[in-house]
Amino acid sequence: MATDELVKTTGIANHGAGRLPSVDVDSFNIEMKDDDGFLGDRASKGAFREILDRWRKPLRKTGEDPFGKEPSESISKKTLDAMLVGDDTEASAVVHSAIEDFAQELAYVTRRFLKSKAWAKTERIVVGGGFRDSRLGELAIARAEIILKSDGFKIDMLPIGHHPDEAGLLGALHLAPSWIFEGYDGILAVDIGGTNIRCGVVETSWKKAKDLSKASVWKAELWRHADDEPTREGAVKRLTKMLKGLIEEADNEDLKLAPFIGIACPGVIKEDGSIEKGAQNLPGNWESSKFNLPASLIEGIPQVGEHDTAILMHNDGVVQGLSEVPFMQDVERWGVLTIGTGLGNARFTNRRKESGNGKDKDRDSTENGKKKSKNDKE
Repeated sequence: MATDELVKTTGIANHGAGRLPSVDVDSFNIEMKDDDGFLGDRASKGAFREILDRWRKPLRKTGEDPFGKEPSESISKKTLDAMLVGDDTEASAVVHSAIEDFAQELAYVTRRFLKSKAWAKTERIVVGGGFRDSRLGELAIARAEIILKSDGFKIDMLPIGHHPDEAGLLGALHLAPSWIFEGYDGILAVDIGGTNIRCGVVETSWKKAKDLSKASVWKAELWRHADDEPTREGAVKRLTKMLKGLIEEADNEDLKLAPFIGIACPGVIKEDGSIEKGAQNLPGNWESSKFNLPASLIEGIPQVGEHDTAILMHNDGVVQGLSEVPFMQDVERWGVLTIGTGLGNARFTNRRKESGNGKDKDRDSTENGKKKSKNDKE
């Protein structure tokens, strides 16, 4: 299928667009490097586990490791959170030490972003990804903010408001054009990761809050594709089946779905829906010039209800960050970092003031920004 035809099948805007209804995407998926390699690798889930392991090593030599023989990468976040407040002071000290070292790394990486042209004048950063969904993650984020402020950076740094699993679906609403919220109850959203694919129906609750601050995930389905090791075509077939199942469930409940699917996907998303780079953890070769996920899904789901399907795909870090749009109206320039296998990143400038009711009282809407976007890669 030719590029021109692909753009027509999506119907609304370019994939990976720099200009979205509420924000300009100033940059996303920046890959900064230092002498040791990619900066993001210093503040990833794996980096935290390596730091934790370093603090355990001296205790192992004396046979006093409070975690026993359990590999650091196998210890759950829930266990580590319990250790923080448990009676074993040595175990608690190990976890606190790891948090402090990781916070220093996160602050170092964030500092480099803030000094870049793409992130200049950033006022607030929300931190998402699986690591944020833990007490140890929240402490590391808070500590990194304190470090940055002590270095003279006027920056707020806080955990993403929604659960990271839901944020990747909720953010898809902010890819959609505003007409969708007038005549429909919700949209289909897809969040693709290196381990899981998550699909959901996102209710807009637009009548309650026109800024989408009351939106919620009505129903979601998760598939751990890493366990099944499917082919690329097998993954698309399973994803199509999941979406059709959600359409049927919504129909049975008289929930009116818009003919729109918003997709969050790793990598640099080109305007025709192909992936330039960054999809190496997905099943099969998703960066092939012969593969186009939006076009493949439209073939499988040509219509939702009585209307032709429109699809818009963007980088997963961008989409997760977009879930915060209603709560970022008191700043002009803001960004998102997602701590996972790597460090996802995106920087936004608000385009307009959000109107509506039902806003978070602590994050009131005020002024907006008007900056033309560009994908600025370093």
